[in-house]
Amino acid sequence: MSELEAQYERRFAGSARLYRRAIRLFPSGLTHDARYFAPFPIYAERASGAYKWDVDGHRLIDYWMGHGALLLGHGHPAVAQAVQTQLARGTHLGASHPLEVTWAELVQRLMPAAQRVRFTNSGTEATHLAMRLARAFTGRPRIVKFEGHFHGWHDYAAASAEPPPGIAREGAEATIVVPPNDPVALARVLESRQDVAAVIIEPGGGIWGEVPTTEAFVHAVRDLTLRHGVLLIFDEVVTGFRMAPGGAQEYYGIRPDLVCLGKILCGGLPGGAVAGRADVLDLLAFRDDPARDAREKVAHLGTFNANPLSAAAGIATLQEVATGRPTAIAAERADTLVRRLNEVLERRRVKGFVYGLSSWFHIHLGAEGRQDPQGRWWPVRPAPPGEDLAPHGLVQSLRRAMLLEGVDLMRNGGFLSTAHADQEIEATAQALDAALDRLEREGRLPRR
Repeated sequence: MSELEAQYERRFAGSARLYRRAIRLFPSGLTHDARYFAPFPIYAERASGAYKWDVDGHRLIDYWMGHGALLLGHGHPAVAQAVQTQLARGTHLGASHPLEVTWAELVQRLMPAAQRVRFTNSGTEATHLAMRLARAFTGRPRIVKFEGHFHGWHDYAAASAEPPPGIAREGAEATIVVPPNDPVALARVLESRQDVAAVIIEPGGGIWGEVPTTEAFVHAVRDLTLRHGVLLIFDEVVTGFRMAPGGAQEYYGIRPDLVCLGKILCGGLPGGAVAGRADVLDLLAFRDDPARDAREKVAHLGTFNANPLSAAAGIATLQEVATGRPTAIAAERADTLVRRLNEVLERRRVKGFVYGLSSWFHIHLGAEGRQDPQGRWWPVRPAPPGEDLAPHGLVQSLRRAMLLEGVDLMRNGGFLSTAHADQEIEATAQALDAALDRLEREGRLPRR
């Protein structure tokens, strides 16, 4: 065990004790793959604003922000009050309710593509439903996705060039995977096949921007899908309401056929939605024709669709988003954070760079980057940075060192909210400086 690991175990002893209990209950002691962390994950007890507190009482600047769901920070007063009010009225009414109407009207008001809306239980369910609708609408069986873009964990979304264990062969074969940021490869597929129903893309870049994209490429995808009569699905589970109040579609000025939503949509509570063209979404509609409904209607159920607690939190959040301020504030502060962290790396002559879009960021140690004309850093190649970092253990070592300095990164980066102010940004820059000292003592600091 390295000294860094030993210090981590001592400082987060309460989390270690809980993990020893969890390991007897859950595979690897986890309830979500992204929380895998050696030698054990931290266990949080409460959160407020830009911070969360672990079971040992340590206050941590939080860059997970509910996996990107909390644009307004933890425990925003308007969101908390809305949930508390609805909690007293009922958690599950087993009926249509007024909040679902107000919630959908806000989505329709903010999202340019949202002629119709259907709520789901999660972002994964949203992409699953969008793919099903695309197949039903076009009568074609296949979906095109880009390598390194994440669309949830169902079989069709998880298919890749090397299908993971447990993915049905039929699911893998129904999904065509093409390289990211390669319009020529996409054009080749669409020109050579007549069985493609839709192309799905994370418009802000794969894996919440870890595999960056460009505005020109997203426009090329829209042009190619229109040319070949193929539906375009924007997976805006991450980018929705974050890149702009109207999501990536507003940011790029592109109207997709379908859009998948989650995270910020529900104000930190569970849920998701598919929105988009009326003629596609109306495949979910009943026509009072039993024969037609049995043969042509797309079925969609879900016990917690439009759950009133999620609706309450979502309404309170989207009412704030509609002002335009939260998105702009979080993006501005992310720009400042990225600049400050790059200044730390430059001053210390560390090999690596920090990059991001909108209000998220990634710290990419040990790899070459490139600067655009505006001076912003980007990876040299369109591959997940984790491929470069994982063999050296730098992702986990950096996160471990940052936790010891009071900052919790989401893997090698994170999301900002309106609650992250100058104080938290400067503290994060200082934490990175101190964390690099720890890595240097371990002999793990990559130099230029």
